[in-house]
Amino acid sequence: MPSSARIRNGLTCGLYGKHAAAALFAVVASLSAARAATEHEEKWVTSWHASPQPAWQKEFVLPTMLPKQLERQTVRQIARISVGGRRIRVALSNRYGSMPLNLGEVHVALAGDASSIVDGPGRQLSFGGRHAVVVPPGASILSDPLDLEVRPLSRLTVSAYLPAPTAPDTFHWGAQQTAYVAAGNAAGASRFDIQHLLTGRLFLTSILVEAAPQTRTVVALGDSITDGNGSTPDRDRRWPDYLAERLAAHGVAVANAGISGARLLGNRMGDNALARFEHDVLAQPGVATVVVLIGTNDIGWPGGPFAPQERPMTADEMIGGYRQLIAQARVRHVRIVGATLLPFEGALRGTPLEGHYSPDKEALRQAVNRWIRESGEFDAVADFDALMRDPDHPSRLLPAFDSGDHLHPGDTGYKAMADMLDMATLFSEGSVPRSR
Repeated sequence: MPSSARIRNGLTCGLYGKHAAAALFAVVASLSAARAATEHEEKWVTSWHASPQPAWQKEFVLPTMLPKQLERQTVRQIARISVGGRRIRVALSNRYGSMPLNLGEVHVALAGDASSIVDGPGRQLSFGGRHAVVVPPGASILSDPLDLEVRPLSRLTVSAYLPAPTAPDTFHWGAQQTAYVAAGNAAGASRFDIQHLLTGRLFLTSILVEAAPQTRTVVALGDSITDGNGSTPDRDRRWPDYLAERLAAHGVAVANAGISGARLLGNRMGDNALARFEHDVLAQPGVATVVVLIGTNDIGWPGGPFAPQERPMTADEMIGGYRQLIAQARVRHVRIVGATLLPFEGALRGTPLEGHYSPDKEALRQAVNRWIRESGEFDAVADFDALMRDPDHPSRLLPAFDSGDHLHPGDTGYKAMADMLDMATLFSEGSVPRSR
């Protein structure tokens, strides 16, 4: 090749090399910028939750305490979130409905005292750009993002106007929080003329916040002890509430997936834990850890007033159920903490619901707790039994922690349970869930 051609080729290759280097630099810079942007992006996490459950038939031992129907009425419900953020979304559910759920308007506001709101009228939510929406049977719906900056532990009202005849088929029984019903469309009203009160929740299931990227959610899966029965109503004194107060400053949200009467393997007051684990726990945005405290009703219900015809549960059956929860959590890279079952000798004694406890049921509780403590199959263990039992009578709750029914803790007991859950138990920083 003539020298002039070699020079031209060399110049060309050099230019191409410079262009390639410049292009490569541009790609690297672009990826670095994208990575930096991602690191500073905010994400959606569940900051509050109430698990939906189906209404049961009248022959069950407990009443639902629900109106038969609502029509041209507004329901205002109060929820205290855990972590805050600059935008929110609200989820409502018609999971157990047999008819479409018509929502004429839904408003959100900062809660004042009782049914009142602060800072003027509420902010209207939209769903796919529309203010009125129809939720099909079996479905849930998530609102569009709403620019509403909320601080950690803020109390919000969610007010929904129901223009058409609406059966409350999807509800949450043990709310420990009063809800308010007014005639007509009062969804955005600061003054709420109360027609009657509700002790449960209707259709409202989750409040999501757009939070910092490192924010994560702990879900508490359980029964009435997680749902807060025995705590002071309208005061946010369930053990997940106390935990939320401690963890909010660390950028950790707490979602309560407790259902009063819930069981690990049985239905009636809500689906069994295996059936609802996906949508109540694993599908929660931001979930990093689940604390499982469930099984007391599997032990206590059979042969008593709640389930008189059911045969006794066995430890092997319950262990099989826990193992399924562990397996489902592991494949989703969610840390799972097993909590031992609280003692309940004397539960509901002197009431029409007496019959929850027997020596055989206590032996089963001890066998299940021994497996939870010693098997090593959970990522961590919260030994609530050791914390809450009376040292002088280990099959009973410590009187200082007992709400008085010998089954549910009171406010002091719930706070002690929350205080027991430290960051190492909940997260074990840097660890990867084991495979089995």
